Amino acid sequence: MKVLILLVCLGTALSIEPEYGVGQRKFKVSDKLFLERQRDLLHLFQFINQPDNDAEHLKISKTYSIEDNIDAYINSTAVKKFVGLYKQGLLPRGEIFSLFYQAHLEQAITLFKLFYYARDFNTLYKTAIWARNNVNEGLFLYSFSTALVHRDDTFGFVLPPIYEIYPYYFFNGEDIEKALRYKQQYNGGTKTYTIYSNYSGYYLNLNKEQSLSYYLEDVGLNAFYYYCNIYYPFWMDGVEFKLKNDRRGEQYYYLYQQLLARYYLERLSNDQGEIEFFNYEEPFKYGYYSSLRYPNGLAFPNRPNYAKLTETYYNYGQSWTFKSRYGFAYTKIQDIEKRLRDSIDAGYIFKKDGKYIDLLASDQIDLLGNLIESNPDSVHPNFYGPWQIYARHLLGYSYQPLNKYKVAPSALEHFETAQRDPAFYQLYKRIVLHFQLYKLYLPPYTYNELYFPGVKVEKVDFDRLLTYFDSFDSDVTNAVYNAPNETWGSFKVKIRQQRLNHKPFTYRISVKSDKSEEAIVRVYLGPKFDEYGRVIEIDQNRMNFIELDVFKYQLQTGENRIERNSRQLYWFVPDRTTSRDLYQKVVDAIGNTEQFQLDSSEAFYGFPNRLLLPKGKREGQVFQVYVIVNKYQAPGRAEVQQNYYFHRVGTGMNYIDNYAFGFPFDRAIVSSEFKVPNSRFQEVVVYHKNVDELNSSQAQNEP
Repeated sequence: MKVLILLVCLGTALSIEPEYGVGQRKFKVSDKLFLERQRDLLHLFQFINQPDNDAEHLKISKTYSIEDNIDAYINSTAVKKFVGLYKQGLLPRGEIFSLFYQAHLEQAITLFKLFYYARDFNTLYKTAIWARNNVNEGLFLYSFSTALVHRDDTFGFVLPPIYEIYPYYFFNGEDIEKALRYKQQYNGGTKTYTIYSNYSGYYLNLNKEQSLSYYLEDVGLNAFYYYCNIYYPFWMDGVEFKLKNDRRGEQYYYLYQQLLARYYLERLSNDQGEIEFFNYEEPFKYGYYSSLRYPNGLAFPNRPNYAKLTETYYNYGQSWTFKSRYGFAYTKIQDIEKRLRDSIDAGYIFKKDGKYIDLLASDQIDLLGNLIESNPDSVHPNFYGPWQIYARHLLGYSYQPLNKYKVAPSALEHFETAQRDPAFYQLYKRIVLHFQLYKLYLPPYTYNELYFPGVKVEKVDFDRLLTYFDSFDSDVTNAVYNAPNETWGSFKVKIRQQRLNHKPFTYRISVKSDKSEEAIVRVYLGPKFDEYGRVIEIDQNRMNFIELDVFKYQLQTGENRIERNSRQLYWFVPDRTTSRDLYQKVVDAIGNTEQFQLDSSEAFYGFPNRLLLPKGKREGQVFQVYVIVNKYQAPGRAEVQQNYYFHRVGTGMNYIDNYAFGFPFDRAIVSSEFKVPNSRFQEVVVYHKNVDELNSSQAQNEP
């Protein structure tokens, strides 16, 4: 997934020790100050929904004045705006926060800028303590987390797993209720409780879509999507915060195309086919029952099967006083879609000044991505509008609030929970199809554009691919009340789930070259057959491939044997350290910095490595791998990358070459042009086994 943001080199604070691929390098922290700051920031994430009982924090939160320290911030205008909003009244503590409500969004942006423009770390820390104790919990968590990954002096700090900080959005209400019950029974001492959890389909399976809840509700998958939107928020100005350097609009498209492709592979493993299309005029076929409950006890809204979407039915009798823009979502969405289709078909985009941009003069996918996301880099956000925001309100089936601070958002209206609802994939399939409509107007790649003279991929070989379900523990102690006099760590409750995983594997590529030259290697995984066993033609199938790996390689004259393992794959990361273990590691290391070592993937969020492969089938399921080796083309913004060892937002380092994301599957395919010697298709088979079988010699020798 080309949305990874890796660790920045923080002066002498980090000692880089490369051991694996870009996504998995080890680093040691040799700066005690760095560790102390990491410890202090981690402390602010503990028991986020409860009052802060730390004596020092309480003193700062009562005595620190933002207004009196305006010179401690770089942007005084941003500070004054926050102070004005605060005096008017922010979202109260204890209320539900969602970025998809305009008042909440405005406050989140303003609070983010307050953190972001703090002149130094000391000011940031005091501001964070004040906000932790004086603003809404969800508002603080989102704005502070976003600021930490964008500031120069905190980029590279490790954020604790969001599913442990805010477990309400990742685990069923019954599991949270059990955790609360265990805490009520707790009578002191050191105790750890384990809750064995299932997915939402266990209680109520409304339709076939919910049978994939083990994938849709995976904590790693949903945390990945949340962090994607921390690094690249839809509201963030690309000029002010340098996101324009990162091919932001194209990245938006590629993220969702890859999520859709991965979900399709999982559907095939469960004998389900294409993600279904829907029409706004017809009742929405698939309902959704989330099983989730907000921290204040309110249940997430549910959507029935065959839900009607029109204004006269969906919003009948409801007040639109505070949310009129979303009350008309049914009509607004269709207006936006028609304007986009008309512009794509015409080949011209309207700008705010009334002028046009020619979409077909060159590949303008980045411009189109900004337009469809309706981020601040869009050339006309008012005319084209925030399609995805209106759609989330409409399909999520949440109700119009009577008060802007008394909201009950649906699962689609939080990044942490959106992918749990199958409607998410149906919506973004509709959005991605608009990108593909545009790509169809661009000429297919010619043979010469795909061909790498003198290079031939002779063989592709994968180890036996095995998947299984294994137990995964998440610490959800943050969901229960921690008494002021209670020793941190004495009570612990964790939720144990069965999550999809795969056995580590290695793959090998044999390449023959008649010269020594730097190359770029891409490896994709996709289906070969549909759910009925029919071969899918490549031009129809090209959107169903996920990018397994991409890397630079120095070809030598003659035979080249390239070998990579599943832990090296560029866009995939292992499971994260639990929040409790991370905090303890940092604390222990302050006295001995030589003992502190983390994987660099802890400092960003990539796609979960354990979900790298689709589940497959017990008897084996055939997929296909596509490998293409091309001449390396340096990124267009290489000049901004030189000061960093690792990828950083705004540096252009989220991509390693200048080819289109998804090349060469991003455009229509002409079969006669597509068959070049520097590429190769190879069948692979994915077997699904019980975890106990994997430990037997029989499982190692038999399919």
